Amino acid sequence: MIETPVTEDELHAYIDGELPADRLAAVEAWLGGHPEDAAKVAHWRTQAEQIRARYGAVAKEDVPAQLRLDRLLRRKRSWIGIAAAATIAAFMVGGVAGWMARGASAAAPSPIELLTEDALAAHRLYVVEVRHPVEVPGAERPHLTQWLSKRIGYDLAPPELDAIGLKLVGGRLLPGPAGAAAFYMYERASGERFTLYCSRTKAAATAMRFSAPGRNAALTWVDHGVAYVIAGPSERDELTRVAKAAYEQIDADKAEKKSGT
Repeated sequence: MIETPVTEDELHAYIDGELPADRLAAVEAWLGGHPEDAAKVAHWRTQAEQIRARYGAVAKEDVPAQLRLDRLLRRKRSWIGIAAAATIAAFMVGGVAGWMARGASAAAPSPIELLTEDALAAHRLYVVEVRHPVEVPGAERPHLTQWLSKRIGYDLAPPELDAIGLKLVGGRLLPGPAGAAAFYMYERASGERFTLYCSRTKAAATAMRFSAPGRNAALTWVDHGVAYVIAGPSERDELTRVAKAAYEQIDADKAEKKSGT
């Protein structure tokens, strides 16, 4: 009888308890005769347990509103409605209402604050994923670079952060406040994850800005019309170390491209 090879998808399904019952015996027999695959499964299972232990509470949260299509479609309309209402109120009741509308406008989140909010929402949504955290794996770095650079309209290679213990898991394309956004995920051997979110912006260049609205934190900066957000655990010193390493890589890549032209 010819042995039917077991695919990598089946091995993942075996770990997650999603393998069809009629393939369970075949997969277990395969692992018994293929020690390399058995070791791989053991490593994946340990990694999955580490991720669930660290991010299990986040996985139970609702899908962030920033990543739902209805929110994206309403965002522009809502601000138009607010502006129209403020104008009518100012016209009808005079200076007092006009001053109140001015105060409400001043309190509105800036484009960079909205972008940081979206980056943190994406981080919380995908950091808990074990089997599908990204669309394109890090092993396909050239394709990932070409694809996301084309979609966001900016030549950007994912930084190499192996020197500080972070391996590129991969990346995906996301909708951003002002267009397409590139999203890269990195992971430590311990299962701790950090993400880099990049999108074109009309905002002026800024230094790194720290924000920590909950269990996660972010460092955001803008350079040459592109906004970058590093998100991860809320320990500021470690997040700063990761952000500085990413910034240096991105800056070095830009300098190299400039000198080569």
